[in-house]
Amino acid sequence: MRASYRLPLLLAALLAAAALAGSFVASRRGSGAPEPAAVGVTARPRSPRAARSMADASPDPGRIRVEVLNATSRPGLARSVTGRLRDAGFDVVYFGNAPHADSSVVLDRAGRADAAHAVAQALGIRRVRSKPDPGLYLEATVILGADWPPSAGVRDGAREWWARVTGWLRRDR
Repeated sequence: MRASYRLPLLLAALLAAAALAGSFVASRRGSGAPEPAAVGVTARPRSPRAARSMADASPDPGRIRVEVLNATSRPGLARSVTGRLRDAGFDVVYFGNAPHADSSVVLDRAGRADAAHAVAQALGIRRVRSKPDPGLYLEATVILGADWPPSAGVRDGAREWWARVTGWLRRDR
């Protein structure tokens, strides 16, 4: 290769490497701009606090939006209950952890007691309290306490996952 081509090729390779490194760093930091939503997919907030920025969006009155919080030391509880609620037709917009609680409760967050009672009935939780928070973009909060599960009929995470998989396989036949 001729010496006159080496310098431009070296500069081009360095620029490409710098662009790649800059892209990697920018993706790790986050640009601050919202990610584009896929067509036909409802954007879901990452947390109830982030949902406050979505408060001006017009909610679908037919869907009951729920957050599920694990107030026990048992890992994966909120995730398994999220699956149960989604299977029952509820829109779980967030699941995570909460400070320790002795008993499970469903909180009415939007002044829609009927929605909170529907969630409580789907899970077998007897306690429903009204604690409206107009800043949250949801109708109910489920707090899973130390008394969860309310009955012996509730499956644990691994069994629930296996039941879903075998259920899907049976439906495909």
